[in-house]
Amino acid sequence: MSHIRAMQNDATEKGRLQINITSTVNSRPVSDAQIAISYTGVPESTLERLTTDSSGQTETIELDAPPEEWSLDPENERQPYSEYTFDISAPGFEPVSIAGAEILANTKAIQNVRMRPSDTGGEEEEVFVIPAHTLYGDYPPKIAEDEIKPTNESGEIVLSRVVVPEYIVVHDGSPRDSTASNYYVKYKDYIKNVASSEIYATWPENTIRANVLAIMSFTLNRVYTEWYRNRGYDFTITSSTAFDHKWIPERNIYESISVIVDELFGNYLSRPNVRQPILTQYCDGRRVSCPNWMTQWGSKELGDRGYSAIEILRYFYGDDMYINTAQEISGIPSSWPGYTLEEGSSGQKVRQMQEQLNVIAGAYPALPKINADGIYGPATEAAVREFQSVFGLPVTGKVDYATWYKISEIYVGVSRIAELT
Repeated sequence: MSHIRAMQNDATEKGRLQINITSTVNSRPVSDAQIAISYTGVPESTLERLTTDSSGQTETIELDAPPEEWSLDPENERQPYSEYTFDISAPGFEPVSIAGAEILANTKAIQNVRMRPSDTGGEEEEVFVIPAHTLYGDYPPKIAEDEIKPTNESGEIVLSRVVVPEYIVVHDGSPRDSTASNYYVKYKDYIKNVASSEIYATWPENTIRANVLAIMSFTLNRVYTEWYRNRGYDFTITSSTAFDHKWIPERNIYESISVIVDELFGNYLSRPNVRQPILTQYCDGRRVSCPNWMTQWGSKELGDRGYSAIEILRYFYGDDMYINTAQEISGIPSSWPGYTLEEGSSGQKVRQMQEQLNVIAGAYPALPKINADGIYGPATEAAVREFQSVFGLPVTGKVDYATWYKISEIYVGVSRIAELT
């Protein structure tokens, strides 16, 4: 208990938290869920009690966190985040407990929870324990691989072009661990989870961008080359840092990372005359060194010095690294029109977006229903603003790339178009 008290005494600043709860069955929000928040390790002392609204969301609250400087200093040995436990219950759902959620100072944490409907009155509790952040805990370093995979073997390349998948299958362990579970995870959610597990959300925006691009490119290389499936495994990627990236079931993510992933999720990294996304490997650069790879703490330093994301990436990987865009994004009814829809816009794309917002409004009562007339008027702008507010996007009232695909994602979820079989 002494180390817990010491950690609480170190918590001299504040972080923010919002919890969002949906059903595993139909992706609809779970209202009136009850959440008790305590320090991890001190479950008998409840700090806050929250209730979800009609959008399945709690209010945003402040929680104690250690000084922000601890997550910005590569020489700091102290844990730069506080750990909290969430005990969640809702009528008709199995209760969930999440221990070790990480709160950083001056940063908004988002805890997304999917609850399973219960036929038995909800006695069977799901328990998740979040391990240490990779920059703080002790994890095996990445085993080096060629960044470009050979393509001359029969069957090596399954896809003829780069496609952003709707879901990937994550093996929660090393490849040969047959006891580890496989999880179907939305691609964007996977990237947000890994980035939140492997860098600190307090870092400069362009550092986060560079790391997100590296994580996405690595992941899309695994997808494109069917790396594990070609070796007889039934998953896309693992959660082992020795082989891939750290992904943690039910861990919280951070708003600063989430917004950047929504902005960039169709991108990956390329070299000239190479079709496949580059397998961009990296290490922390403090405990482990990795010449010719990006180091996370090094990328943070360059971000502090004003480097752009591509400048950071080229510093480590060379000047012939480029940001590319996937030709196809799976699991969506229709692709982004290529320009921002805003008040005054009209046409089929506006009508389609309006129709999707109305379907979403059926599940999220906070969203107003609108006339799907193909004309982007004040009512449509107000509905878009409310959607952006609920789903953690910059509230502009305009449908840009990130908002279009978030509308598509939520629409598919609540309308059950994309059944996982």
